[in-house]
Amino acid sequence: MASKEKKTVSNEKPGAELLRRFKANPFIFIGSFVILIIVVIAFVMPSSLGMSQGKGPDLTFGYYDKVPITYVPGNYFAQYYEMVARYRQNNMNSENYSYMGYQIWREAYEAAAIHTAILQEMKNSGYTAPSKIVDRDVAKLPQFQENGRFSPALYNQLDSNRQLTLWRQVQDDISKDRFRSDMGGILKPTAEGEFIGNMASVQRSFDMVIFPVDNYPDEEYVIYAQDNPDLFRSVHLSVITVSSSEKEARKILRLINEGEITFEDAARAHSSDSYADRGGDMGNKLAHELAMDIPDEAVRELAIGLGRDEYSDVLKTASGWSFFRAEDFAQEFDIDDPAALDRVRSYVRNFERGRMEDWAIALADDFAVLINEVGFEQALEGQDIQSRSFGPVPVNYGNIDLFTTLTSQSVSEISGSASNENFWRTAFSTPVGAPSQPVVQGSNVLVLVPSEEITAEESDIEGITSTYSSYWLSYMNEQSMQQYFINSPKMEDKFFDVYFRYFMNQEY
Repeated sequence: MASKEKKTVSNEKPGAELLRRFKANPFIFIGSFVILIIVVIAFVMPSSLGMSQGKGPDLTFGYYDKVPITYVPGNYFAQYYEMVARYRQNNMNSENYSYMGYQIWREAYEAAAIHTAILQEMKNSGYTAPSKIVDRDVAKLPQFQENGRFSPALYNQLDSNRQLTLWRQVQDDISKDRFRSDMGGILKPTAEGEFIGNMASVQRSFDMVIFPVDNYPDEEYVIYAQDNPDLFRSVHLSVITVSSSEKEARKILRLINEGEITFEDAARAHSSDSYADRGGDMGNKLAHELAMDIPDEAVRELAIGLGRDEYSDVLKTASGWSFFRAEDFAQEFDIDDPAALDRVRSYVRNFERGRMEDWAIALADDFAVLINEVGFEQALEGQDIQSRSFGPVPVNYGNIDLFTTLTSQSVSEISGSASNENFWRTAFSTPVGAPSQPVVQGSNVLVLVPSEEITAEESDIEGITSTYSSYWLSYMNEQSMQQYFINSPKMEDKFFDVYFRYFMNQEY
């Protein structure tokens, strides 16, 4: 029955309601709009490419053993993409949606690549899941259960195409489960698990003192500069480099000497080095900085020894044939010039870092002697020396998550020590209560003093053994298998090309 009520006709212009809502609460309105855009990008983009109608571009992101890894609505790739997109949608915002979109597609692609690789390897081995087993597993699917039993009526609600697709998905799952089962069967974790568990049986706690290498004092830089004054002479040169031949370089030099062309114009017109655009001007350089342009020391000394406005002969350099003009006489190192000292610091830190480490090691050796004489706590008294404590930790090379890790100790000076064999050897061979030999770690020299050694509880060891055998080994096996397939010569990864072409609107 038609309603007799009169409809109220709004005189508001289109968009007035949106404007009212924006004025009422602009931040919520904008936030909602941004979220809408993100959802559209994450879930509607494939449809916008025309794929839901079987049209649009060929989204084949790669191949495994010449088998395409393609996004097609409803296939494994598409299902995995939708699952990850829904899972991550709450973490997407206006600042990261482009990055998150890329990560979702990449994760789905890698999952589809592993899926394709396993099925192809099982096919190559001659394995096909028996039809009876597939039928049995289809009948066990929860969506077809009624009163605890398989319901043909529920199953027959699917059309024949959907039934066939589902049957093949189950067949694929059986093949993948068989592959993983066979891979897991190769592993024999019992004895290995016990060995791994016992690795954590001995644990140590430590006191530690730190000698930063970068605390190298200014007086040491000055001593180095005074011992090596030739390195820090300052020279201002200009250069013309010709890559074709010595004869051509000599011709240009002759034209300059005869006044037919200026040095600057000749550099811009004929020089092939990086200083050409600046008229050949190399700027002020220290003698050691010229080594890259003039590797031969004898040639370098000829250039440095030029008088003001004097030209060198044509000389063989790293870039070809060069001749130089001195813009000024070379200047000796000025110990009172702060800028000159900064350049000495830069040189020593980049090329003579071992000298700085030796200085810090000497301080560490002296402090270790003091510890032996008066003990750790008294040795620290009255000294401006950093100290830390950490532990208990077992020998855990590489920060394996099964054991207590160095990174969990929140001591930045040892955070990079997990893969340092010398660190572990020193830490667990030094007697308890005694100072260790100095250990160079990153920008620090460390002295470790083992303060306590304990044996882990049997239950802790059993827990590690159990975790290793039941979870960690399988997890690492899965990770290794994925890396094997992703980096396999059979894998042809075209992900970046396809993604940037269709989703970033760029051609590569």
